[in-house]
Amino acid sequence: MPEYIIVHDGTPSDTTANNYYVRYKDYIKNVASCEIYATWPEATITANVLAIISFTLNRVYTEWYRSKGYNFSSTAFDHKWINQKTVYENISQTVDRIFANYLSRPNVTQPLLTQYCDGKRVTCPNWLSQWGSKYLGDQGYTAIEILRNYYGDDIYINEAEQIAGVPSSWPGYNLSVGSTGESVRTIQEQLNRIGRNYQSIPTIAVDGIFGNNTKAAVEQFQSIFNLPANGIVDYPTWYKISQIYVGVSRIAELV
Repeated sequence: MPEYIIVHDGTPSDTTANNYYVRYKDYIKNVASCEIYATWPEATITANVLAIISFTLNRVYTEWYRSKGYNFSSTAFDHKWINQKTVYENISQTVDRIFANYLSRPNVTQPLLTQYCDGKRVTCPNWLSQWGSKYLGDQGYTAIEILRNYYGDDIYINEAEQIAGVPSSWPGYNLSVGSTGESVRTIQEQLNRIGRNYQSIPTIAVDGIFGNNTKAAVEQFQSIFNLPANGIVDYPTWYKISQIYVGVSRIAELV
């Protein structure tokens, strides 16, 4: 799972188009906010985000453009991407929740090339129809049911084993009051470092015990970064803490 991708803002052969180094998650959020509506059913949004993710990772994984002599690994020519596009909050939250997932088939390592079209201006047999997925969501289809309707019953949701730019991977379970161990210690260390830049986050003991003080620090972090302030380190919170920790640590290294 890449930390950044290079977005070529134009046709691949356009040498005058700008290349942007964009955080992987921010790219997915931008594309999804450009291509689908935030008012669509949650299952539809999730299905479309997974399709965007899988397509993007396939292009990166196979070095599709580099193999053709271009100096970028993904391009806005594949997707609708607008520099500095406003991202919708619920789409952002969906990406934060599933950004490390992608679609694949049994016994195939690489992410599936999940091609799609809007389904209104352009029709695309055997590809996902964005508006068609909206209608399926309206009928109560789940995200995986929507995706299998277009790509076949053998696709499944996979998860990346490594995420670039993240010091430690999510332990696989939520951390909350009563949790103990190295994962709690990691979060405590990272929150204390982040707190040097965001001073409303209280300093906490690095003891590997998730008590009320750690919960308060997590709640304040979540409040600052627009996450549900429940004091629980779930998947989105873990990776947001990691992202901010990496950012402030690198700033410190440059000073």
